[in-house]
Amino acid sequence: MKAKAVVVVDPDIMSGAPCFAGTRVPVRSLLDYLEAGDSLDKFLEQFPTVSRDQAIAFLELSADAMLKSIPQAA
Repeated sequence: MKAKAVVVVDPDIMSGAPCFAGTRVPVRSLLDYLEAGDSLDKFLEQFPTVSRDQAIAFLELSADAMLKSIPQAA
């Protein structure tokens, strides 16, 4: 899934906070749920406009970005 199909930043939607594409749900909400120990299923129940594919793609893209930012040993 392409990043644009997962997350959008639009100043007219939620004051420009990164949101799941096609929704008004900030991606921070998913992170907050997970940090609190809640399951992905609970998040998706509370935010039915976010698809499971979007949520998983966001987590995968985030992990890839984080792993790429870690300096490699020489």
